[in-house]
Amino acid sequence: QVQLVESGGGLVQAGGSLRLSCTTSGSIFSGNTMAWYRQAPGKQRELVASITGGGDTDYGDSVKGRFTLSRDNVKNTVYLQMNSLKPEDTAVYYCSAATIAGAYWGQGTKVTVSS
Repeated sequence: QVQLVESGGGLVQAGGSLRLSCTTSGSIFSGNTMAWYRQAPGKQRELVASITGGGDTDYGDSVKGRFTLSRDNVKNTVYLQMNSLKPEDTAVYYCSAATIAGAYWGQGTKVTVSS
């Protein structure tokens, strides 16, 4: 069973920072694009950031300049550093792996930003 294990969510005040982590097996991680999505209550799931196997990153417009996605190919882990958090960043954040066999998802980690 494929597992993507997310951690790092929690409650933070506006302007604060959090770092999310997502770890999976090497067969899922190696060379594949990893991404974070988020879904706020009553809204559709949206892409936050993605990183290719080669390390190229892409960000949603709402997080550009505030969030940084990186990957550790030894630990099979991606990290989403979230700075200058806003109340509108409140959502459940999901890690995803895009593989040749299809997409895999984590269980989600909740981020709440208080004003």
